[in-house]
Amino acid sequence: MTSPLPTSAFSMKSPFGRRAVALSIAAAVGGFLFGFDSSVINGAVNSIETQFGLTSITTGFVVAVALLGCAFGAVLAGILSDRWGRLRVMLIGAVMFFVSALGSGLAFTAIDLTFWRLVGGIGIGIASVVAPAYIAEVAPRQIRGTLGSLQQLAITLGIFAALLSNAVLAGVAGGASDTLWLGLEAWRWMLLVEAVPALVYGLLALKMPESPRFLIAKGKPDEARAIFAKLVPEVDLDQTMRELQQRIVTDQKNAGVSLRGPRFGLQPIVWVGIILSVFQQFVGINVIFYYSTTLWQSVGFDESSSFGISVFTSVINVLVTLVAIFLVDRVGRKPILLSGSLLMAVSLATMALCFAFSTTDAEGAVSLPAPWGPIALVAANLFVIGFGASWGPLVWVLLGEIFPSRIRGKALGVAAGAQWIANFLITVSFPAMSSWSLPVTYGMYAAFAALSFFYVLLRIPETKGMELEQTETLFVRQPKAP
Repeated sequence: MTSPLPTSAFSMKSPFGRRAVALSIAAAVGGFLFGFDSSVINGAVNSIETQFGLTSITTGFVVAVALLGCAFGAVLAGILSDRWGRLRVMLIGAVMFFVSALGSGLAFTAIDLTFWRLVGGIGIGIASVVAPAYIAEVAPRQIRGTLGSLQQLAITLGIFAALLSNAVLAGVAGGASDTLWLGLEAWRWMLLVEAVPALVYGLLALKMPESPRFLIAKGKPDEARAIFAKLVPEVDLDQTMRELQQRIVTDQKNAGVSLRGPRFGLQPIVWVGIILSVFQQFVGINVIFYYSTTLWQSVGFDESSSFGISVFTSVINVLVTLVAIFLVDRVGRKPILLSGSLLMAVSLATMALCFAFSTTDAEGAVSLPAPWGPIALVAANLFVIGFGASWGPLVWVLLGEIFPSRIRGKALGVAAGAQWIANFLITVSFPAMSSWSLPVTYGMYAAFAALSFFYVLLRIPETKGMELEQTETLFVRQPKAP
């Protein structure tokens, strides 16, 4: 059992805490790109649909195809990060983001746009796995939850930056479909600007130190010790190295252990990660960030107002994520998740009720009579608050800390892959489902939010303040999970 050090030794203001924060922020730039890439399509979707003559079904596929790339990239990152290290895989992700930004912005047809969206999705999948794994492996346990939440904060900042840049570019051009610079429409510039943060991410990946846990696993203890010396107080350095080396020996004895297990082919702990990931997406959060501009236009707001509402929603998402970061290591994971599930279920049910009173004209345009439009808008933002303060950041925290170190990379890849497949199913189905019945669509999301409450209540233990090895044991000891 690790002898506890004074909390001040690991505080954010200590040299060790500041270095851990700096490395975590650098890793979380991948999360920024994750949020930017996944949301930048929001402002371009109507223009893409018009320019390429797409139907609602093909539009949904072009938007959602990136998520198939995400699933592949997540699984690939899990395998490669255990083989090549976290930093090399981060660099691969940065290249994927950069190439996708250029290709998507200069797309000639819906076919090549779909391909470049797929490439960007691979980059998102890589970032979704490597960043939380790296942060969990460099963060002191006293602030690991806070630093793990930086991934979601970066995602929300990326969403905000994408929606804000969309609004600015559309405003300057006069509309998303209008020509802006160099003869290119504003929607193309919306996609092209992602190349800038992608370049920054790649440069950071070249400067950051490798994960010390990975170095020890690869038989490079001296390199790992040099890195840990900057992250752990000297009085605890020998003990930290000794415990990790002992853990590596144990892992080597279990080298044949895989993700396979008795529960539908996987170990129970892997199913816990998969189910948490699926619930995070099945509440429908990305419908707000992929289609919100289109949604608010459909209920009576003009294009400019719809862009403004989307930006306002993304600001709320950033602010409540900061609240979650402040609370996660004080209140704990489980109470925050339970509270978030309740608020999401109530707000989504309210949206379903509002759209039950919607009307559709001869051209298929949806409108909400007073007072249901403003109520739906408030409910949508309450939903974002519920998600952003709980399931958004905390699922990433849990995925970074629940898996045994010998399978962490692969298990994170599988869990994140499941998350992206769930995201794809929700995203690709929304245009068709919304055309059929918005009340049923939001009612379904509300039902999943309610189910997530009971899953956390019955299956998820509290992990606040525990070492990674302790949290692994805590989950593994639950034979009934999931």
